[in-house]
Amino acid sequence: MAGPRRPSKGMGMTRRLDHLAHRHTWATALLVILFAAAVIARQTGTTPPTPSPAATPVTAAPAQVPDAVAACLACHEDSTMSMTFEDGESLSLHVDLKHFAGSVHSAQLICTDCHSKYDQDHPSGATFPSRRAYTVSSYELCKKCHFDTYTRTLESVHYELLKAGVDTAPICTDCHGAHNIQNPHAKRAMMSRSCATCHTEVYAQYADSVHGRVLVDDNNQDVPACADCHTHHQVQQPGTTKFRLNSPETCIRCHGDKPLMSKYGISTTVAQTYLADFHGATASLSRNLSEDQQQIVVTCNDCHGVHNIASPRLKGHDAMTATVSAACSKCHQDAVKTFPAAWLSHYPPSPRNAPMVWAVESFYKFFIPFAVLGLIMNLLLHVYRMSSGR
Repeated sequence: MAGPRRPSKGMGMTRRLDHLAHRHTWATALLVILFAAAVIARQTGTTPPTPSPAATPVTAAPAQVPDAVAACLACHEDSTMSMTFEDGESLSLHVDLKHFAGSVHSAQLICTDCHSKYDQDHPSGATFPSRRAYTVSSYELCKKCHFDTYTRTLESVHYELLKAGVDTAPICTDCHGAHNIQNPHAKRAMMSRSCATCHTEVYAQYADSVHGRVLVDDNNQDVPACADCHTHHQVQQPGTTKFRLNSPETCIRCHGDKPLMSKYGISTTVAQTYLADFHGATASLSRNLSEDQQQIVVTCNDCHGVHNIASPRLKGHDAMTATVSAACSKCHQDAVKTFPAAWLSHYPPSPRNAPMVWAVESFYKFFIPFAVLGLIMNLLLHVYRMSSGR
C-alpha cells in the first residue's frame, strides 16, 4: 500500500510565490488608500499648503521711532482723537506715524521736547479760546533749538502784524508744518506753495512767470523762489523805498553769476550795464542814505515786473519796448514812445548792438590817449627849448 504523497519541490515554490504576491497586493492597496487620503486632506485644508515666495504678500517694515514717541502714538494714532476749544472749534490730535518718521525731527526729538507741559493727564482744549490761539501759543516752542532764526522773525513784517493783534499772520508751523517738517532747502517749491496759503494772487502770478514755471513744473532749482528775494524769516515790507532800492542787488545775485547765467545763455552784463547807468548808480548811492534823502529811481522791477516777470526773448521786441516806454513815462512825462530807443539796453555797444556808438567809442579809445601823449610831448619839447635858451 502506498504511503502519503510528499509534495514536490516545484509545488512548494509556487505556493511561496502566491503568498508573496498576496502580501504585495495588500501593501499596494494600503499605499493607494493613504495617498488618496492625503490628497483629500490637502484639498479640504486639513494640511495647510506651503505658500510660494511669489504668493507671500510683502509687508513694509514699520517706521522706527523712539519708545517715548511710540508711547504717545499708542493713543495719538487714533484718527478720531480731537479736542474742542472754547469757541466750539475742534482740532484733530491724530499724528501719522509715517509723516513723523519721515520728518527732519524724528531722529532728534521726542514728543515731550515740544509738548513739555503735557503729562499723563493732558489739559483740555478749553484752556485755549480758539484753535488759532492754540497755534500761536506754540510760536515760542521753536526758539529752544532755533534761537537765531527765531530772533530774525522778530524783525519781520509778519511779527509786526502778529504784535498788532493780527493772529492770522504766519508763524513757524504755518510754513514748516508740525509733525511732518521737511528740509526747507531741499523743498524750495514746497516752501513757495506755503506762501501761497496767504498770498494767493501773488503766487498765481509767480507760478506763471519765467521763474515760477520752471520751478513748479520742472523743479529747476536754479531759479529764485519766494524766500530768495524776500528772505526766509526776516521778511521786510516790500512797499518801502529801502526795499525798492535794494531790489537790484537781489536780482544781481543771480544775474551777476556768470557760471549760472552761461547755462541759459544770459549775459552777466545785464547787471553791469544797469549799475553803470544813471539809474543804477543813483540807486546804489541812495540806498545807504536816510529815508527822506533817498531818491526813487527806476529799478529792475519797473521794466521787468515783480512776480509776473516774463522772458524778454519770449515777450518780443515790440511788447518789451512798450513796457519800457510805460516805465519811462512815469518820470519822463513828455517822453514819446520811441524814448527807450535812446537807451542802449543791457548790452554794451558792439558791431551788432549799436554799431555807431561802438565805432565812436573805439575811435576815442585810440584818439584820446594819442592826443594826451601828443600834449605831453609838446610840453616836454617846450621845456627843453626854454632850458636850452633857444
